[in-house]
Amino acid sequence: MAAPVTLNPDASLNLSLALVAASSAPLLLLDGDLTLIAASRSFCESFDTGADRVAGQQLFALGGGEWDVPQLRALLEATARGDADIDAYEMDLVCAGRETRRLVLNVKRLDYGDADHVRLVVAVLDVTDARLADRLKDELLREKAVLLQEVQHRVANSLQIIASVLMQSARKVQSEESRIHLRDAHNRVMSIASVQQQLAVTQTGQVELQPYFTQLCKSLGASMIQDPGRLSIGVDVDDSETSAEISVSLGLIVTELVINALKHAFPGRRKGRITVAYHDAPKGWTLSVADNGVGMPASGGGDEAKAGLGTSIVQALAAQLQARVMLSDGKPGTRVSVWGPVGSARPAASRAL
Repeated sequence: MAAPVTLNPDASLNLSLALVAASSAPLLLLDGDLTLIAASRSFCESFDTGADRVAGQQLFALGGGEWDVPQLRALLEATARGDADIDAYEMDLVCAGRETRRLVLNVKRLDYGDADHVRLVVAVLDVTDARLADRLKDELLREKAVLLQEVQHRVANSLQIIASVLMQSARKVQSEESRIHLRDAHNRVMSIASVQQQLAVTQTGQVELQPYFTQLCKSLGASMIQDPGRLSIGVDVDDSETSAEISVSLGLIVTELVINALKHAFPGRRKGRITVAYHDAPKGWTLSVADNGVGMPASGGGDEAKAGLGTSIVQALAAQLQARVMLSDGKPGTRVSVWGPVGSARPAASRAL
């Protein structure tokens, strides 16, 4: 470190005064006793102090004594001794009859190699407006979050109304084919309503997948399984969480695959179980929907097997997640697996590290 430049007291004072005079920012020059030597014009204008009344005063006597803050006094005294520097010290300047101002102070001791003539330069930045803008931004973000939750609740309620209308229509139509299509539409709308309800309750922007899939499967079971003693849906999901956007795609994939299994895997009065699983691993995540039903066609798969999958929706959703879909024989039953890349969902515990 280079040795300080030694100047005579008059030269150092003149240099310091020139520094303050040239400053366009609020700047003060103090001696070792914290007495004001000079103040920049911008300081005098900002804090309504006459330049001719500054020199010779103690900083703490300025105005109505609002600068006499014990912590500021202690920090300035330590800086004058060379024991500390003040970097970005924030304080409230409370003036009687005026709005409180938020200030940021930076203080440096000027070292000219003359211990008998200490000089402190104090830079003052008024951040009142910036802090107010930050508070307003935070309030707007909170209001936005509340409005978004309200919209999500309204969307979920509207979807439930639509589902109710579809079910009423299904009861009235004479065509069995139309009735099946209306019931399918009802089931999909109800599952999406369940997704919306889950998203509405999240406060962090992240969705925990275990309760999310559990609630979704409960909704699907309630709307599609007439006899819970014959068919059931289980959930095997780790503690992963993901963004709301990704969770919607995952939820819609689960909905399509569960509906497909309920429609095709258990003909007649066959008993069975569907399991929805999700696990995250170092190489990526896996979502699967497996049943122990009648299994794939005897032909061994191909186009015939894929046709029963409703794959146009599942494949499109998987593509959005950069994932791939595989259909396999569950022995017994059928398993559909979706493999996705690393990073789209991670365990909540690792996210906190």
